[in-house]
Amino acid sequence: MAVPLAIAVFGFAVSFGVVARAAGMGIVAPIAMSLTTFAGSAQFAAASVLGTGGGIAAAIVAAVLLNSRYLPIGISIAPAMTGNIFKRFLSAQLVVDESWAVGHLGNGRYSRGRLLGAGVLVYCAWVGGTAVGVLGAHYLGDPLRFGLDVVSPVLFLALLKGQISDRRALVCAILGVAIALSLMPFVSPGVPLIAATAACLLGLRK
Repeated sequence: MAVPLAIAVFGFAVSFGVVARAAGMGIVAPIAMSLTTFAGSAQFAAASVLGTGGGIAAAIVAAVLLNSRYLPIGISIAPAMTGNIFKRFLSAQLVVDESWAVGHLGNGRYSRGRLLGAGVLVYCAWVGGTAVGVLGAHYLGDPLRFGLDVVSPVLFLALLKGQISDRRALVCAILGVAIALSLMPFVSPGVPLIAATAACLLGLRK
């Protein structure tokens, strides 16, 4: 289930490596960032801020805002994470959008095995793709000519499709998109994403 997602993630990671190298991050920093951060959209945001002349503080804030979506994701998968605190902490590092979607069994239930299995595969694809992008930046040229700029939105649409199981979920998805798109021209990166999660409050209605 995770293989097609890992292939898309690999392409996305190659694009990140190229962008990070062009932003002046060098060779080691982008790879180290992928090894330790493992968050595509946040890493892209940080590289974009640095590449356009922004400061380190602004890059960190943008990344933190985008990654704050893992707070509700972490709450949702907490019952599936067994073992002591250290074991759960290590397992949680492999929970990203793709593994979260693959691990979902329905009705708010998650499979720890599927979460971690998908997480390991996607992690290897992300780190490997970053290395290819960084080391081969001079040969690859502009990543846009390969269409890699569309990998991320298409990937998230594919993940979303699997989550829409009824009419209420569809309404939440449409509302979330509307909130994010309406805020994008006016607020900092990451804020539209956080605001869009308000659409999930529709789930409180009985």
